[in-house]
Amino acid sequence: MPVRIVESPAPSNSSSSSSGANPGQTCLQPCSLLSVGQAFSGTQNVSSPHKEEAWRVNVRIQGCDLSHGYLCGTMEALNVPMADTPVVTFWEGEIVDTKNYTFFTNKWKATSEVDIEHWSKFPSFSPLLTQVEVDGGKSLDLSNYQYIFMRWKEQYFVNVGADCGLTIAGFYYVCFSCVDGSINGYYYDPNSSPFQKLELKTTNEGRTGFSFSSYELQ
Repeated sequence: MPVRIVESPAPSNSSSSSSGANPGQTCLQPCSLLSVGQAFSGTQNVSSPHKEEAWRVNVRIQGCDLSHGYLCGTMEALNVPMADTPVVTFWEGEIVDTKNYTFFTNKWKATSEVDIEHWSKFPSFSPLLTQVEVDGGKSLDLSNYQYIFMRWKEQYFVNVGADCGLTIAGFYYVCFSCVDGSINGYYYDPNSSPFQKLELKTTNEGRTGFSFSSYELQ
């Protein structure tokens, strides 16, 4: 919500090729660190050419359905200069599994060139680049890859009005590590500073991590 690596074996190519999602693709394997209730904490760099700035950010997963490539959650920014209280948004995510979603976004003002540019920021994407350039990665088998790629799109502000001075017009390209649960992401919005980086690590859901205030999600 900005103001207006360890190497692993590369996934194999599937022999099937079809338009749209790949109906024969194996679903991603469940990961305990990517499940309902899991919390993450870190920062988002929102620096501009004139100012260095980073916000502390907390994320909690509220829903996860790997079979449909879907997850959702809340994101809380704690030290937003223009806000008197932490700013909470609700987001929905698309999991790149080549069954439900590929690496090509095809919406939110993101072209395939924009997609490649942002995915290529993640070292773990490097082994996939050649095939993604061909078909968006439809023929890749990502079921046992050590990284999960996602897009997170904030849908609405939970506790502040839309006139708070922040924008949720863009979305995040996200890379999740199944090994340690770390998350890296880059925000894309043509009208915002480019490549704002999100860096998160898992917490213990309030035991030694953080806890959210109570919010009603609609």
